[in-house]
Amino acid sequence: MSESDDDTPTLSMGTFLALQEFYAEQEKQDLQLQEILHTGKDHNNFEEDWQLSQFWYDDSTVNILTEEICNVAGGNAKIALISCPTLYKEVKKKCESCEVALFEYDNRFAVYGADFHFYDYKHPLDVPQRFANYFDLVVADPPFLSEECLTKTAITIKFLTKDKIILCTGTVMEDLIQRLLHLNKTSFKPQHKNNLANEFACYINFEGEQF
Repeated sequence: MSESDDDTPTLSMGTFLALQEFYAEQEKQDLQLQEILHTGKDHNNFEEDWQLSQFWYDDSTVNILTEEICNVAGGNAKIALISCPTLYKEVKKKCESCEVALFEYDNRFAVYGADFHFYDYKHPLDVPQRFANYFDLVVADPPFLSEECLTKTAITIKFLTKDKIILCTGTVMEDLIQRLLHLNKTSFKPQHKNNLANEFACYINFEGEQF
């Protein structure tokens, strides 16, 4: 055996087993994601967590927003979804050639694999720096109707986007939206599966097709 053979690095059994477990988990997540996208069935019961201020869109709202997103983004676009996880499956399925990234606080959505990025609006720039001005379209629905939440989410939006923005939130935030992002209110009113007392609206900075 030569001296160079002796110097060849080797993995300990513990490290080797840990790598095997890591790759197996990655493969499992990839298979789960493919099943979700191809069948439309999600075996994870993503119930709303009101402690996280989660209120899911109804099916009509998901369909209308997805159609607008796909029309506006076009082929091979890069799309970011901030705090609106229920849009992910439809956008990923219908915008097949697009890159879709989900920025979300709820780690249950990590089942979406590499497209999932943990996001806490309280730390608006704690996102991968490679995404600076990366996305052709950013879609956001801040979880709380508060000045702090919208202000910090707006920082993330401006960091991620190249140009186009869709923001869904309560109309009580309209003045702040104008000051922070200069978006125009559309006629479209997002609806939720559990009706909310607050009136919601959709704001954009481009000429909409569905709205």
